[in-house]
Amino acid sequence: MGKRHEANWFKHENQSSTPHPPLLPWVELLSIHNYRSDGRRPKELRDISLSLGTHGHADGSASVSHGLTNVLVTVHGPREAKSRANTLFDRAVLSVNVDIPVFSGGQGGKRGRNDKRVLEFTSAIKQTFEPIVQTQLYPRSQIDIFVQVLQQDGGLLQTSINACTLALIDAGIALTDYVCAVTCALHDTVPLLDVTSLEESDLPNITAAVLPRSGKITLLTLETRIHVDRFEEMFTLAEDAGKVVHGEMLRAVTARTERLVRAMEKGGVPDHSRAGVGRPSARRAEMDIDMEDV
Repeated sequence: MGKRHEANWFKHENQSSTPHPPLLPWVELLSIHNYRSDGRRPKELRDISLSLGTHGHADGSASVSHGLTNVLVTVHGPREAKSRANTLFDRAVLSVNVDIPVFSGGQGGKRGRNDKRVLEFTSAIKQTFEPIVQTQLYPRSQIDIFVQVLQQDGGLLQTSINACTLALIDAGIALTDYVCAVTCALHDTVPLLDVTSLEESDLPNITAAVLPRSGKITLLTLETRIHVDRFEEMFTLAEDAGKVVHGEMLRAVTARTERLVRAMEKGGVPDHSRAGVGRPSARRAEMDIDMEDV
């Protein structure tokens, strides 16, 4: 009787238990033929799309996409500070707000402003641009930067920094230099440029914000430990890729300026729908890119 009861219990457990979901297919980050999961080479950047003046109600705005990662940044100011307690008589106060909604595709659902990761993300952007923005030219004022994450697929910090650079330029705020950010990961001994979310979650990576004119670094984040020899290789590659991103930014700003000049000559309003530069294919960091003007 006891054995039969035990057998029936085992059968009942098997019938009532919910089936396990099928295992997800294993994705190879780097094939033996030196191709990544999205078809790029290790030193190849994703598609880059840069748009300026996309938000008409802001003093400056920019939309930047690296692959499927898309960020919209708006800048308001310089304007009178909301709180006198936070006003500085000799320079402007830089304020950064980051919004990461649920639909952007990030893990963990919606992250509020007090979330630890959001606070670290906000602090990284603020510390990046405080030495670059010439705040001494705007005393007793405030500059507000609003970062809106529209879609995530790796390299969120680099995309946000590049978008902030273009938005500040679009607002006419004086900067000492462009800020060009690139993320680089390490797969065994092979560095990978401009990582996706799959690569970013599984591999040690760094994000470097480069000042092309002076060659200095205004931000460097490291997610995990990396051997010093590998770190130097990754850092050099990210620095070279930052120069490529700088060239893309120059073309976007030049195209935007030319449109504004033509609109002023005609006495009309510039066409904001075409205020961007898009590139149909990924670029390699070590190559000099010859791109057609917009």
